[in-house]
Amino acid sequence: MIHILSEKSSVFNQYIAEIRDQGIQQDRIRFRRNMERMGEIFAYEISKTLSYKQVVTPTVLGEADTKVLAEQPVVGTILRAGLPLHQGMLNIFDGAQNAFVSAYRRHHKDNSFDIHVEYLSTPSLEDKTLILCDPMLATGSSMVLSYKALLSKGTPRHAHIVSVIASREGVDYLRKHLPGDNYTLWLGAVDEELTAHAYIVPGLGDAGDLAYGEKL
Repeated sequence: MIHILSEKSSVFNQYIAEIRDQGIQQDRIRFRRNMERMGEIFAYEISKTLSYKQVVTPTVLGEADTKVLAEQPVVGTILRAGLPLHQGMLNIFDGAQNAFVSAYRRHHKDNSFDIHVEYLSTPSLEDKTLILCDPMLATGSSMVLSYKALLSKGTPRHAHIVSVIASREGVDYLRKHLPGDNYTLWLGAVDEELTAHAYIVPGLGDAGDLAYGEKL
């Protein structure tokens, strides 16, 4: 199942517009905060699909019956660009365990590149709900490799794959190459073009650089 949040009118689209705007996005703290806000909205939408249990909450005047999460998910991200989006998720799922994956592009002289995963930190994922977020879904290779790396630590009951801006090609790649079918895609917007250098058009540029500054 695929959910594309920008297809419905909401304040989410305001944040999408601001992170794309080449003038506004130069304000790094605002860029990070908008990513964080979108993480909060994604988390709220995902929360509607999770399991709940009934609890009794004592108040100063009596007791109240309330449905609360049966268990917290594991919230994961791909370093470094995913950190603001990840923080937004944690603002909602504040009792969640966390997973981190370091994946990067190793470029070659012919302008091709390979994706490498070099670091993994996660609790057991066996029979857990996993939320794996990364702001940009370009080719889809980083997400697939990161997800497969996480599977070495257990098979989730269900996975929610989250990206703010995706390419159509990246979405198709995920649907073909993600293991199993126990996952849901949550996307902010889907752009049709992917350049030869694997940049999404119109996209927004390099999310990691916009959030934290250019890297060597």
